[in-house]
Amino acid sequence: MAKRPIDPRVKLRHIACFLEVARLKSVVKAADALNMSQPAASKIIQELEEIVGVPLFDRSRRNLFLTPSGEVFLRYASTSFTALRQGIDSLGSAQAQEIVKVGALPTVSARILPPSVKRFTDQHLPATTRIITGPNAYLLSLLRMGDVDLVIGRMADPDAMTGLAFEHLYSEKVVFVVRPGHPLLVEPRFELSMIEPYQTLMPTPDSVIRPFVQRLLLAHGVSNVRDEIETVSNAFGRSFTRLSDAVWIISEGVVAEDVADGQLALLPIDTSETLGPVGLTTWTDTAQSFAAQALIQSIRDVAAGFERR
Repeated sequence: MAKRPIDPRVKLRHIACFLEVARLKSVVKAADALNMSQPAASKIIQELEEIVGVPLFDRSRRNLFLTPSGEVFLRYASTSFTALRQGIDSLGSAQAQEIVKVGALPTVSARILPPSVKRFTDQHLPATTRIITGPNAYLLSLLRMGDVDLVIGRMADPDAMTGLAFEHLYSEKVVFVVRPGHPLLVEPRFELSMIEPYQTLMPTPDSVIRPFVQRLLLAHGVSNVRDEIETVSNAFGRSFTRLSDAVWIISEGVVAEDVADGQLALLPIDTSETLGPVGLTTWTDTAQSFAAQALIQSIRDVAAGFERR
């Protein structure tokens, strides 16, 4: 028996809009991301629901959430959209050098990626590497749209991992760093609550480590940090901390070399409860190119050294 053909009314715009609304849980935000009007995005979603014959979103709450049917459709829509993007890219690769696109959280772009990319480029494969950094939600959206081949960083929340696979590489904690000579470094009985009088650099609300940081602060009675600056910029955090008395709360990997070189110093805080898995996030059912596999193996080799420490 021949398979039923795909309904010709389903267009790429339906899939792209559905994926963005599912990611952002908002038609308004999805429309902005896709550079279209909110009514146009709403119409596209309504058209898609009419075509498939079932509601894909639960509209009973303030934010839009996928229905059970929407969850099923998301997995197949995401996989097919990514496969199509890779197919288009592969046609161009016959005439041009392959580009392996990596989405990287700031912690890994400072620590694990430099030696990994060095190993990869030393193999002299006909491929180049493109590194894209940003918060986790942004990078996962690029992965779902096929704009990156893999994401490396902390594991996302389970509800963001539909259709994705996570490979654990090593574990990492959050640390509190200051400039050398900071007054808190000479406190004889230092406690975490002593950071309250000092300006604090915090991870942004959409960062993976923000909930860990907030729980740690509350557990130690810190409810009001002073002159808070939210940033995931390595360069800004490093420069600002060196020239001020600010306390920078950041993943250990971002500042590991700075601490080792004496450019920054760790405050004596037990942050073991913030320990979390760092690894590779990829599509479950999508094969990687040979070059992407080679880079992934380089990342694994470098990460193995971190896990043994």
